[in-house]
Amino acid sequence: MNALVPLPVLLPLCATGLSLAFGTRLGRFQRFISVAVLSAVLALSVILMIAADRQGPLSVHLGDFAPPLGITLVADRLSGLMLTVSSAVTLCVLVYSLGQGMTDRDKETPLAVFHPAYLILVAGVSCTFLAGDLVNLYVGFEIMLVASFVLLTLGGTGPRMRAGSTYVIISLFSSMLFLTAIAMTYAATGTANFAQLAERLADLPIGVQTLIQALLLTVFAIKAAVFPLAAWLPDSYPTAPAPVTAVFAGLLTKVGVYCMLRTETLLFPGNRLGDLLMAVALASMVIGILGAVAQTDLKRLLSFTLISHIGYMVFGIGLATREAYGGAIVYVAHHITVQTTLFLVAGLIERRGGTTELTRLGGLARAAPMLAVLFFVPAMNLAGIPPLSGFIGKLGLMRAGVADGGGWAWLLVAGSAATSLLTLYVVAKVWNLAFWRAAPPGQAATGTVLESGDDSDDDADAGPDRIRGTGDEGITPAHRPAGQAVAATLRAVTTTSRLPRTMVAATAATIAIGLAFTVFADPLTAYTDRTAAELLQRTPYVQEVLGR
Repeated sequence: MNALVPLPVLLPLCATGLSLAFGTRLGRFQRFISVAVLSAVLALSVILMIAADRQGPLSVHLGDFAPPLGITLVADRLSGLMLTVSSAVTLCVLVYSLGQGMTDRDKETPLAVFHPAYLILVAGVSCTFLAGDLVNLYVGFEIMLVASFVLLTLGGTGPRMRAGSTYVIISLFSSMLFLTAIAMTYAATGTANFAQLAERLADLPIGVQTLIQALLLTVFAIKAAVFPLAAWLPDSYPTAPAPVTAVFAGLLTKVGVYCMLRTETLLFPGNRLGDLLMAVALASMVIGILGAVAQTDLKRLLSFTLISHIGYMVFGIGLATREAYGGAIVYVAHHITVQTTLFLVAGLIERRGGTTELTRLGGLARAAPMLAVLFFVPAMNLAGIPPLSGFIGKLGLMRAGVADGGGWAWLLVAGSAATSLLTLYVVAKVWNLAFWRAAPPGQAATGTVLESGDDSDDDADAGPDRIRGTGDEGITPAHRPAGQAVAATLRAVTTTSRLPRTMVAATAATIAIGLAFTVFADPLTAYTDRTAAELLQRTPYVQEVLGR
């Protein structure tokens, strides 16, 4: 069974080579490779999760080199759950992108870059979840980030390149900080292996321990978009195509949360910086949701809710009790699926209405009732309406806060309740403006229209005066007034009265995953409780890796 541990990393990397080899010449085969490999990764993730739950942590030392020399990959209950949820979500997003047609849009370049970049992203995420030492955790981050740079700037348009530049600068800064933390850790302990660090860090002076812990937390907080290190996110994610934004918002930030969970439990037990974590958790909740209240663009609004709800997860990490860790893990799994779903729905709304600007939308409940259902279910889940999984996760965290009884814990309980109510207000505003009210005059008709900004998902690289593949037949005087110059930032958006079935099915699948967390709430919470207990014990992980 241990031999299966590296496969979630190796399979996507091998498939990347095949995908690059075939390129656009055999597009159907390239798509088949991507779907087949991600399906296999999902099956492997489920097997590893079940095996880790029944047998305990699984590990493999690549090249049979013992720590600290070799590359160690470890699958325990936490990494197994994260792999399973992330694999299911990335598969659904890939299917959505196939229905949208974005994977075939770059026909004038010798290579189709979407599939290889997406597979590398999946490999990087899997490597991060399975990494058994700080160096390979860093490698996983870099693999993931290199692919994300490509995906974020698909189309090469000005606003996307500007947003990508911001993302690159922030990522490079966090990578440099991460390398500094790794160097300090190795200099102080002589190893970067998690199991060995769990034994050796306790022997260091308290000041050195705190410095290393603070550096690592800063790195992971940047990647998780924890306030005040989240200013880059609302300007970076909304410019990308809907599938890219969905997987970034739903998954990549949770990689940072996973790393916080792993290091705080395994390397730094004792909750030394718990008060600081609870303070930033409260700030993330409140400031993030207030930012969402102020938005009128759906993608930016969802980006701010993402920042806000990261605070719930940091809340559980800051409390550092078994019940709090269990609630945080439930909420991580819930939020991956729900946030991904909402960004996929945002892409469908843009496809149907021609924009994600709420002031120019309306009447979608009557015009597209299926789309209304696809939005309503995950929106209520995000708001934490009983008995959905969002409520289960929040309830677990709030119960842990009440049980703790400290001042910060009570503040976070109150902040959690207020944030949940404001989240309900935000999604109700989206429902009223985009779905419930009558369609405003001038709402985009079916066809190809010009939209300001640059968060297009379709034909975004066509240029201001020519819409590739349409011959401008979709641009009418209603969409471009006579005599008005077309700005370089205008983009082409294809709107359809009937949404592509594949896109709808993929979105419905992510909703089903979220609802499955509700239907199987009892086994899920039991699993996360066992996961929290294992994280706090630390011994099973250390013994498996060191062979004791």
